[in-house]
Amino acid sequence: MDLSMKWLNDYVKADMPIKDFVAGMTMSGSKVETYRSLSEPLKNIVVGKVLSIEKHQDSEKLWICQLDAGRDKPVQIVTAAQNLYVGAVVPVVLDGGVCIDRHNNTVAKIKKGKLRGVESEGMMCSFDELGMDNSDFPYASPDGILILNDDPDFDKFTVGEDICKAVGIDDICVEFEITNNRPDCLSVIGLAREAHAAFQLPLNLKPPKFKGIDCDINRELSVAVENTQLCSRYMAAKVKNIKIEPSPRWMAERLRACGVRAINNLVDITNFVMLEYGHPMHAFDARYVEGNKIVVRNAKEGEILKLLDENTPELKLTPDMLVICNEKEPMALAGIMGGRNSGIREDTEEVIFEAACFDGVNVRRTAKKAGVRTESSSRFEKRLDPENAKNALYRALELIEELGCGEVVNTVIDVYPSPAEPFSLKLDADWVNRFLGAEIPEKEQFDILRRLDFAVNEETKEVSPPAVRIDIERPCDLAEEVARIYGYNNIKTTVPRLSSHSAQTPMELFQRKLLGIMLSQGCCETMTFSFISPRGYEKCRIEENDRESVKIINPLGEDTGVMRTTLIPSMMELTARNINARNLSGRFFEIGRVYLPVGDVNVLPVEKDQLICTVYGEGEDFFSVKGIAEEITEKCGIKARFTALRSNKTFHTGRCAEITDEEGKVLGVCGEIHPIVAENYGIEKFRIYMLILKLDEMLESAAEDTKYTALPKFPASVRDISVICDSEVSNGDITELVSQKAKHLESLRLFDIYTGEQVPDGKKSLSYKLTFRKSDATMTDEELDKIMSKVIDALAEKNITLRS
Repeated sequence: MDLSMKWLNDYVKADMPIKDFVAGMTMSGSKVETYRSLSEPLKNIVVGKVLSIEKHQDSEKLWICQLDAGRDKPVQIVTAAQNLYVGAVVPVVLDGGVCIDRHNNTVAKIKKGKLRGVESEGMMCSFDELGMDNSDFPYASPDGILILNDDPDFDKFTVGEDICKAVGIDDICVEFEITNNRPDCLSVIGLAREAHAAFQLPLNLKPPKFKGIDCDINRELSVAVENTQLCSRYMAAKVKNIKIEPSPRWMAERLRACGVRAINNLVDITNFVMLEYGHPMHAFDARYVEGNKIVVRNAKEGEILKLLDENTPELKLTPDMLVICNEKEPMALAGIMGGRNSGIREDTEEVIFEAACFDGVNVRRTAKKAGVRTESSSRFEKRLDPENAKNALYRALELIEELGCGEVVNTVIDVYPSPAEPFSLKLDADWVNRFLGAEIPEKEQFDILRRLDFAVNEETKEVSPPAVRIDIERPCDLAEEVARIYGYNNIKTTVPRLSSHSAQTPMELFQRKLLGIMLSQGCCETMTFSFISPRGYEKCRIEENDRESVKIINPLGEDTGVMRTTLIPSMMELTARNINARNLSGRFFEIGRVYLPVGDVNVLPVEKDQLICTVYGEGEDFFSVKGIAEEITEKCGIKARFTALRSNKTFHTGRCAEITDEEGKVLGVCGEIHPIVAENYGIEKFRIYMLILKLDEMLESAAEDTKYTALPKFPASVRDISVICDSEVSNGDITELVSQKAKHLESLRLFDIYTGEQVPDGKKSLSYKLTFRKSDATMTDEELDKIMSKVIDALAEKNITLRS
């Protein structure tokens, strides 16, 4: 929002230095992006009057002019301009002055010099060289020097006066960054209220009034609103005997300072009111309101509307678009832009003014679909106050009478089926102080809210925000208003009170423990997106029934179309990326979340936490990832079992194990990724090993407390055993069998696997170290022999024999 300081001063006399104003507004919550003087870079340019003109003796095109520039003696200037005459009042750049070179888009510095031997002490300007255009001086010729004699304010010009002050560009434009919840500040009056509150300056704001001519508008026009959900209020007024002329200088100056080009008095009034009150308006040529009837309705399929912007192709309307229609056809796209078939023309005699309030969501969707975004739509999108429509309409009618643009009918049409109900909030000064960590007296809090135009009842402690403040909904909003006007810099720094609610959940503590374990295993933590490409399931050979995912309605792209149900595709992408970047070995892990759909798109998916780890490179094998899994389960107090898994297509057959607890609950899986999966990600020369753990199941199976075990009093006895079994028999099967039959077994460790000479085909040799210990005595050889005999017999029953 660009704010003219001249315009602001019509309501609040903010005549302090501009730096103080900018700092004060920013500290009060109205952030200033930048500010600039409209007169920059112009310098040493004054109003001058041509006293005499004579031909240059050595040039057919040059003239020697004597000008009164308010100095002790006339200023001589040599010029090639052909539109000058004695008595012409013109802008004069004196020696050392600065103007604008529009042709080269640079700044031109003027110095004394000679042209064809004749001294020239300056230069006369066109409006281009003042940084202005023909809309600022509609009476002026676009060619030659700017002659001010036909200006409506000609009598106010003084010879020698600074040209910037004379033509109204002695203004400062302040650019504000307005947040979406403060549409009231997209207006001069809204920012004037903020300045009034921030600097405690008087606010000069009067309700707009107009007299009008005696006439009943209801006899000449009717308004019907068919969709009151999308149009909460619609007001219409009529103006007769329209006179379309250039706008007065004061209006054109204010519009120009806010970045709007002056067009004519009628169009400028609607733009002026939109900037002043923040409420867009529109004007229809009454001739094209067929049947003298305005209907606000949804468009019909197949209807066509040509918008005022000639660069916009004709728009094919759809039923979800709200349009303003006459008896036969659409005339405007509600809240966005009018149509060409009802626009104001030079021969317009009667005008219908519209001030309405449209649904912001519908306006945004319609503008996006139509490919048109305007100042009007950008305001409606932020949800405007219906009550402000009346102020905007009455202000426009007031300006019509003030500028003599036409005769206003003294009655208006107001379709407002459900007026907004005023509401109030209770101000608890003690709560506000606790919330802010401040000590602001209650009386000062009430005074601040009064300055912000809140209605205050100190007895009941109830405050009612102004209707335009749609952002005030809860007590914390009142606290924010008090804080920003009181001054954040005036609130002392305090240490925040910590709440008991900040305690970590059991899952968070468990994940923190896992993080430490993984880092101790030399793994690097990673983080990937929760949304993946559906193709990732196919590349990882995930089972069909596990591919059902939550689909994203508006994904960032095809590669982020669904919420993942497994972490494997994300980790494979990460591994492939590292290998392609010549990172030839690595250990990576992620504690991430998967999203499991429940079948109903209206119900949120079930979210589960998982841990995934991948290892690859020289020295890494299946036992690397299995060792990490064993470390995790041991540190978490889980007695895990590893069972060969052959049905998982993602992993290599025979090189994959399912991890379960004592009760058979599946905790996860570990193994070597199938070569086809690796090849799908462009990985050919590396074997990838992966571990996946379900954290909810892990947490349930984990021991809550670590129990102290005293150091053993008696020595351990160790026996080694080597057995031959079929290749299909897993280490887990043998371990489980031995653990069941071996009494006083403290530990069992596989230390060798052998296939080759001395071992028959289809067989393999496994060597184990068994450690025994009794808690109450030293074990004898006889006791050990009996235990080992039972173990060997149990193995023999499973066709597992001792290796001789």
